[in-house]
Amino acid sequence: MLSRWSIPFFFSVFSFNAVAQTPVVSQDSLDVLLDQSYDYAYDYDYKNSLIATHALVEIATRQQDNYFATSGYLRLGSVYTAMEDTAKSKEYYFKALDYAQRTKNDSVIAGVYNDLGNMYIEALDDVDTSIEYYKKSIELRKKVDPKELRSVAAYMNIGWTYMDLVEPAKAHPYLLKAKELADGRDIHPLYFLNIDVLFGRYYYFTEDYVRAIAILEQSAKDAEEGNFLSQASESHHYLSMAYEKVGNLTASLANFKKHKEFDDQLHKINRDQKLLEASSKFQLEQTEKDLKLVTAEKAYTDVMVKKSRQMTIIFVASSAILLVALLSLFLLFADRKKFIRVLREKNRELIKAKEQAERLSKLKTQFFSTISHELRTPLYGVIGLSSILLEDKELAGHKEDLKSLKFSADYLMALINDVLTLNKSDANGMKVEKMPFRLDKLVQNVTKSCTYGLQQNNNKIQVRIDDDIPKHLLGDSVKLSQILMNLVGNAVKFNENGTIEIIIKLVERTSDGLCVVKFFIKDNGIGIPKEKQKAIFEEFSQIENSNYNYQGTGLGLPIVKKLLAIHNSEIELDSEVGAGAIFSFTLDLAVNPLQNDDLLESTYQDVPFNTLPSFDNVHILIVDDNKINQKVTQKILEKRNFSCTLADDGLEAVKIAQAKDFGLILMDVHMPNMGGMEATRAIRSFNKDVPIIALTAVEIEEIKSEILSSGMNDIILKPYDVSQFLTTILKNLGTVAAY
Repeated sequence: MLSRWSIPFFFSVFSFNAVAQTPVVSQDSLDVLLDQSYDYAYDYDYKNSLIATHALVEIATRQQDNYFATSGYLRLGSVYTAMEDTAKSKEYYFKALDYAQRTKNDSVIAGVYNDLGNMYIEALDDVDTSIEYYKKSIELRKKVDPKELRSVAAYMNIGWTYMDLVEPAKAHPYLLKAKELADGRDIHPLYFLNIDVLFGRYYYFTEDYVRAIAILEQSAKDAEEGNFLSQASESHHYLSMAYEKVGNLTASLANFKKHKEFDDQLHKINRDQKLLEASSKFQLEQTEKDLKLVTAEKAYTDVMVKKSRQMTIIFVASSAILLVALLSLFLLFADRKKFIRVLREKNRELIKAKEQAERLSKLKTQFFSTISHELRTPLYGVIGLSSILLEDKELAGHKEDLKSLKFSADYLMALINDVLTLNKSDANGMKVEKMPFRLDKLVQNVTKSCTYGLQQNNNKIQVRIDDDIPKHLLGDSVKLSQILMNLVGNAVKFNENGTIEIIIKLVERTSDGLCVVKFFIKDNGIGIPKEKQKAIFEEFSQIENSNYNYQGTGLGLPIVKKLLAIHNSEIELDSEVGAGAIFSFTLDLAVNPLQNDDLLESTYQDVPFNTLPSFDNVHILIVDDNKINQKVTQKILEKRNFSCTLADDGLEAVKIAQAKDFGLILMDVHMPNMGGMEATRAIRSFNKDVPIIALTAVEIEEIKSEILSSGMNDIILKPYDVSQFLTTILKNLGTVAAY
């Protein structure tokens, strides 16, 4: 590594003037002390350098001259760095930073940050902290002057550090910036030489050997002419390796010999320096002891001079304080009694308010659970019947009306789901599930659900999924569907005669097997003003536009934000008025190791009723207290030639199941006389094999564990998608593979 300390003055970057506050000792005298400190250190006379610097620091701190205090502590830090006393070096550098910040001068602070970067890389070999301080120095320099010449040091130091780590791509922009600032400026020639050497190393590491050789030949020549041994050695070293790479072994050997010559000279100089340093270190230790003794004696003298006066002041002050304290204690005691009474009353009120809030929260949760069941149950009938009627060829003339009916029911169902999601997120009742799914099928279902809206606004939808994303994944497909439904639905509503794009890209595969996947939902609609882009993620917020009469609830985007929050992700928005919008987010999805569910997932996707297989020999018991829902389920199954028997409650279902064998039982959870879970436990007492699937309109998360522990095999949430409903039945019948 080329020594950064070999560049004079510029790397320490303290070449500005400061005005002291009415000093007793003139600034000229302080400058002399500072110069002496530098001169002694340059000659490895650390003893006298330390004496001069301590004198400087003592005067500067007494006179509150923050600039010279900063300079003094920096000099102390550099002396102890040279003496390899890292602890003291670090202590003095941070004292320098403290006084630099008191100057409120960005140039002064930037200079200390640069020196801290040097200390961390040279003394502590802490690359990350070093680069952090260099960057802080650069930012402060930019505030003073974007073309500040003294920024060259920090830019070059960062580039130098990355080159030593053999990370040329990271080093390159900093080297370019250093060269840009230095070119044509009055600056020490060693700067240009070091920049050239670093560029030569960059081209070598990036395998551009021709350019590396060209620049290193010139830097070697300049270094030899200027008697810069370290740079000459480094230039010939990399020239030797570059010539070897291009097959010119003669030139490689010649440069290697020159590298060794300069390296030997450097070693000799370093040995001499080490001897001087060793001698100075011994003297320094004695000097430190003398300084401590002098400091202690001075402090003792000062204390004795002030002691008598202080004792008098302390006695008078103590008497006054004691009198005031006694009076205050009396008043405080009286106020305390009053305060305790008020505090007790407030505590009683707070406890009462807390109990009331908890009661209302429970009532709210119970209300949403009840209303969910009561709304989903009739919706099951509406959605189910409209789906069946859409397949009836005799009603082809009413197809558009039936589509409108189903769209309205689906919209109402989505609204119910949004309200319930919002309630659960406010109550911290949501958690991320980890279930197998196929991303392409999930996106396909989302786009299908938006078909009616696309037709209404004459929009098109395009889907692009990265081929590198595995088909079989593990994650919370329900919440992901809800996120995409809200984002795609939002794009459809605020777009006319346009295109909505769903773009899904693989960002990376992590070492622990996760796929980092980024989703983009892009439209070319009305766009969102910058000043409203934050507000649209607030509940019940809407973007108003005279060309669009759709208003909605304003719940979609806030729900997306909440759902992503529980995935430790965030929604991002890029939009301008009239130029559309791009919503994006990132999820970590696991790869499903059991990649054998292609057929299961695709069995009923986009397949018409009249082309699916028949199951004449399968008899299903449908248990539901709602007659309409019974009929809807029966019609769906009988279209597949399943045989069906109906039961109105759990008690009747147990009796029928005892009298007859069934291939599968569909069991509603909430029923009069006997509920579905109680009926399941009763059936399991005499039939442990028949698949029993729960039908429920209640949120699954609320009762999932209870349902499965009762003996049921699976759960279907009402109202359900017909293809998913049939796929779940086939999965539990174990007939998917045959199909």
